[in-house]
Amino acid sequence: MDKIRTAVIGVGHLGRHHARWYKSIKESELVGVFDTDREKCKAVADDLGVTAYGNLDDVIGKVAAVSVVTPTTTHFEVTEKLLQAGIHCLVEKPITTTVDEAKALIKCARENNVILTVGHIERFNPAVQALKEYNIAPRFIEAHRLAAFDPRGTDVAVVLDLMIHDIDLALYLIKSKVRKIEAAAVAVVSDNGDIANARLTFENGAVANLTASRISLHAMRKLRIFQKSGYYSLDLANKQADIYRLAGESDDGRPGMRIPLGKSGHTLLYSKAGSKDDDMLCAELSSFVNAVAHGTAPEVTASEAAEALRVAIEIDRIGVNGVISGDLK
Repeated sequence: MDKIRTAVIGVGHLGRHHARWYKSIKESELVGVFDTDREKCKAVADDLGVTAYGNLDDVIGKVAAVSVVTPTTTHFEVTEKLLQAGIHCLVEKPITTTVDEAKALIKCARENNVILTVGHIERFNPAVQALKEYNIAPRFIEAHRLAAFDPRGTDVAVVLDLMIHDIDLALYLIKSKVRKIEAAAVAVVSDNGDIANARLTFENGAVANLTASRISLHAMRKLRIFQKSGYYSLDLANKQADIYRLAGESDDGRPGMRIPLGKSGHTLLYSKAGSKDDDMLCAELSSFVNAVAHGTAPEVTASEAAEALRVAIEIDRIGVNGVISGDLK
């Protein structure tokens, strides 16, 4: 199979990592990078031995797939141009600044028969991937995503910067529409919300309670899933999952610690999953390249990303305005 010719648009802090992994992934041939900062662009290109493109138009016709790792406000304009040129695109999260822009990109990708996916990287966390082995049907999810203050991230609210990861995971795991939102947010050290909490009630009755902060002393990325006959505790930072389930007939021979639950007659099966050694960005980009090579659907669809954005925008609106709750239309 021929390698997929790739490029990276935007080689700032995160874009450089995209370029490095495209250079390493065996199914990918990184041919160049582009950034409006020409000095930075040349430095990254020289380091990786690829072309430093002078403008976005120079990329067209040279590659089959790109990562768009530019400021969110430029996602729509940059990605639309690439999609119209028949180039498959992975756009960093959030997909765009508005839901209407996201819908327009989805339409553009469909009309040009190309893949559009979004960098919701926690989907590729080994702890999350491990859940595919189980019948996940959450009734309650609790997430905490806490980070130390970083001035680079204060141009957007913490909901769109950090919480959107857990919004996406909740939507992915619960597989139901959000019916109601209760939220609160506080702008502590910036002009946008720096800490936020949201309670999402879904149409199927499930509930997700999400907290995100970028002014914490200690970092934390944890997700807990509660459902009938099972509890899953995910340490996303360490890429590990602790899995507690009531053992059934299908679990005969499954490895794990078995704990009898007294007179109930039930047995609790405990096991660990995940891998600290797996790189999530490498997995994300490999999945994208594989989808392009084989014409298959991406792990994260643009429609899923648009829904996560829609919920995030509504959480931010409700929280910042001090509204107690609101129905999601």
